[in-house]
Amino acid sequence: MGDHHHHHGHAHAHSTENISTAFWLNLTFTVIEIIGGVFTNSMAILSDALHDFGDSLSLGLAWYFQKKAAAPANKTYTYGYSRFSVMGALINAAVLIVGSIFILKETIPRLTNVEHSEPKGMFLLAIFGIGVNGLAVLKLKKGTSLNERAVMLHLLEDVLGWVAVIIGSGLIYFFKWYIVDPILSLGITAFVFYNAFINLRSVFRVILQATPEDLDPAKVESLVANIKNVMGVHDIKIWSLDGTKHVASMHIVINNESDKYQMKSDIRHELLHLDIAHVTIETEVQGEPCSESDSL
Repeated sequence: MGDHHHHHGHAHAHSTENISTAFWLNLTFTVIEIIGGVFTNSMAILSDALHDFGDSLSLGLAWYFQKKAAAPANKTYTYGYSRFSVMGALINAAVLIVGSIFILKETIPRLTNVEHSEPKGMFLLAIFGIGVNGLAVLKLKKGTSLNERAVMLHLLEDVLGWVAVIIGSGLIYFFKWYIVDPILSLGITAFVFYNAFINLRSVFRVILQATPEDLDPAKVESLVANIKNVMGVHDIKIWSLDGTKHVASMHIVINNESDKYQMKSDIRHELLHLDIAHVTIETEVQGEPCSESDSL
């Protein structure tokens, strides 16, 4: 058991270190990018700077919550600290939406009043961006946590965004198509805006305790109903702590001879396969009135 905890602690520390490295890489580059965007007069670069700032915020919060998640539950937070990450996602989405509105306000006038951008500077920043984000992706690719995998995919999207900037800088350099810069900016901003709203929707689903999208209550009911000694199941409630850790409660009908302890163990074992880590089970003997509250 001690060896198991040692390896778990080592993996957790390694995971935190990976996210920490990616955070500092991204934050440093975001500052360089903002300065570069101003000097090259490129809204596409500044739009991507907003995207990278959002990534830095996500990485910083992921880093903080990766460490915070190790803290045990207490009398104030009886479920532990999992839902703190939802607050982080809410802050991140709000920052990105406000930032996107600002970028759109600056970019839209440039579609009719085109300004010159510096393509060589855009190209060099894009190469640098691919290098920095690529290094962060490689660092996080070694990790195993959901946090690391989610952030890695986000950074991989950034690499693709920089490829678009390289193409745009080439069009400006060779053909003097300066309108490409605000068009790229609108594309990047729309992408950020869309993802921010998707994340916001997910956050509100968790806060409002909606059934997780990857779970079908009917499937859960069918699974439980087929377990030995279960005579019936009702009042199933499923919600999520943070979008990945799911919780459920249910009423199970049994007969007097049922081994309810074994039955509960079987139910919990089966539901673990659906990523439902915590289950509260109330049993009722067949024919007994249901004790569920009418107020819920």
